[in-house]
Amino acid sequence: MTDTASRFDKSRLPSRHVSVGPERAPHRSYYYAMGLSEEEIARPFVALASAGNNSAPCNTALDAQADAAQAGVVQGGGLPRRFNTITVTDGIAMGHQGMKSSLVSREVIADSIELSVRGHCYDALVGFAGCDKSLPGMMMAMLRLNIPSIFVYGGSILPGRFDQRDVTVVDVFEAVGQHAAGNCPVSSLTALEKVACPGHGACGGQFTANTMACVGEAIGLSLPNSNMVPAPYSSREQIAVAAGAQVMELIAANIRPRDICTREAFVNAARIVAATGGSTNGGLHLPAMANECGIEFDLFDVAEIFKTTPYLADLKPGGKYVAKDMYEAGGVYMLMKTMLGEGLLHGDCLTVTGRTLAENIDRVTWNPDQKVIYDAKTPITPTGGVVGLRGTLAPDGAIVKVAGMHRLQFEGPARCFDCEEEAFAAVEARQIQDGEVVVIRYEGPKGGPGMREMLSTTAALYGLGMGERVALITDGRFSGGTRGFCIGHVGPEAADGGPIALVEDGDTIRIDAEAGTIDLLVDAEILTERRARWQPRVNDYQSGALWRYAQNVGPAWAGAVTHPGAKMEKHVYADI
Repeated sequence: MTDTASRFDKSRLPSRHVSVGPERAPHRSYYYAMGLSEEEIARPFVALASAGNNSAPCNTALDAQADAAQAGVVQGGGLPRRFNTITVTDGIAMGHQGMKSSLVSREVIADSIELSVRGHCYDALVGFAGCDKSLPGMMMAMLRLNIPSIFVYGGSILPGRFDQRDVTVVDVFEAVGQHAAGNCPVSSLTALEKVACPGHGACGGQFTANTMACVGEAIGLSLPNSNMVPAPYSSREQIAVAAGAQVMELIAANIRPRDICTREAFVNAARIVAATGGSTNGGLHLPAMANECGIEFDLFDVAEIFKTTPYLADLKPGGKYVAKDMYEAGGVYMLMKTMLGEGLLHGDCLTVTGRTLAENIDRVTWNPDQKVIYDAKTPITPTGGVVGLRGTLAPDGAIVKVAGMHRLQFEGPARCFDCEEEAFAAVEARQIQDGEVVVIRYEGPKGGPGMREMLSTTAALYGLGMGERVALITDGRFSGGTRGFCIGHVGPEAADGGPIALVEDGDTIRIDAEAGTIDLLVDAEILTERRARWQPRVNDYQSGALWRYAQNVGPAWAGAVTHPGAKMEKHVYADI
């Protein structure tokens, strides 16, 4: 057993408030009630936060991984304390009112972890997450608390097999559109849905979960090449144990998340989002994470980085491969190897290994035989898979994923809907015409409330064969699984009277993803008249969590956050 008394100075750790001194005898009595010894209570207390549950396969393996991490914590001289937080699984919440809860859950996850850690005075945190919002939520809590922390992704699902090809849940969403078009009989749709998701793990393409898992490694909060390992692989248990052991090293060295997540580290993370053709949600979550450590890093900063980042990883939905293939090709660090070689990353950023990113990358040998990750000298395309937009329709910005798209300019008449359900019904009824720009508004952070994703609608369009023959614009969000000319995060949102609220059917909208512009081609005088007539809408959620969120949430360009962040804090939890 490690000599904890000599390795860890309990007098500087938060857990002293519940475990040291005669006045804490009542507190210690609770620990004795759980069978702990005096020696165990004298150790550092390590929180193991799990987003595990039986709500969806993304999360079903997390509790076992968190339990496995206990051995690593004990090995390193700590006392593990496991607890759970909630999730809202986007694939199940998609396409109905449940999706309004998704982004809100990110804040609840971060808040619940903060409250549990503060209330019990834990000294360090290892977080286990699987589905989309639980990844940024977990990392936001780490940055907010600033105690030594390691982020562990639960791993992706293995691809399903259908008609001799790999499939993901997005294929099922798109098959719904094919069924509506009469090109997919119910029997085929049923057969596909039964094999698309073959077991434990988060969605397999470069959707939001895998995008943010890549961010975890790129930003330095995860162990090298840990996050692309699929959920069913036995090595996930070894990763969990290693994370538990390594967090004890971080306590001993007093290495904290804000030491790791500098502005340069956020630049690295944004580059990885673009280079992998990742989810547009990266443009929402990175600013939210930066807010937790007082770093100015908004959608426009992210978009500038995207402009100079090549698209390198040939991953679904724009490419051919899934997370399992990327893992077998060498993982996130194989990608970062070629990017660092071309000067695209800041190699001097610290990581949870205690070494710099460059020192970690130096241990990786480039594999020229793999097919998933392109050499940065010969990218798939010279600029990234995700692009920021700005113009008269979106003065506060918007974002689009262009990975795999053949068409980067679009101009056409607007077709306006004031909620996703109306738009989806029109798609299913085949009422959308080629060349139209579908506008879905009042789905922003405040107006929704909750900034829903539109995968059901975009996938149905793709299934109808209209994926690049129409454009779709919203003040809501898109799933990382979305493909086609789909622009989200339009700001200001309609609920705040942004230009998107003033668009009428037939107005011409021009989008240029190459130039980074999105414009409403309507005379200023006409817009002034429309603004004078415009009335704010009252949504249906006038109590409860969604009401509270709508009162506090900020704009999408700043991460849709609900509190001022580190720039206003008077103390850091780690220093209490």
